[in-house]
Amino acid sequence: MTDKIEIDADIVRQAADFLSAARDKGELVATAESCTGGLLAATLTAVPGCSDVFERGFVTYSNTAKSEMLGVPYWLIEKHGAVSEDVARAMAGGALTHSNASLALAVTGIAGPDGGTPEKPVGLVHFAAGRPEGPMHHERVVFGDLGRAEVRRRSVERALSMLRSLL
Repeated sequence: MTDKIEIDADIVRQAADFLSAARDKGELVATAESCTGGLLAATLTAVPGCSDVFERGFVTYSNTAKSEMLGVPYWLIEKHGAVSEDVARAMAGGALTHSNASLALAVTGIAGPDGGTPEKPVGLVHFAAGRPEGPMHHERVVFGDLGRAEVRRRSVERALSMLRSLL
């Protein structure tokens, strides 16, 4: 295995800062992850005491899981593809619907090394974050073909930054 994933100390510090700020505001957080495969949840849970803020995480790598666990309609996935703004928004909405969270973040993308197309290249990631009663924020980021581990690591960093901005 050449693309080793490690949760680096700087990202864990970012997670700890976010969790502390969320705790101060009485927030509960849920995540819905595809290309990161639970790395965001693992980063949040690397912080001692996270259980009073991190409500739950959904790892929905397959389209079936997105549909069954988060309620993402199959037709939406078929129309736009799993890596799309529409599906990211539906994933975040589903995480809110199927949890007690006051904040949710979803991430779906193409970490590589395969799976990219000219329209959706390796390194393309869609993020969506929001609250039950409020707008759903979306970001589309093309990290580039940096290697699977680096795309996933940068996705976790961006997700933490996006969550922080909701506070």
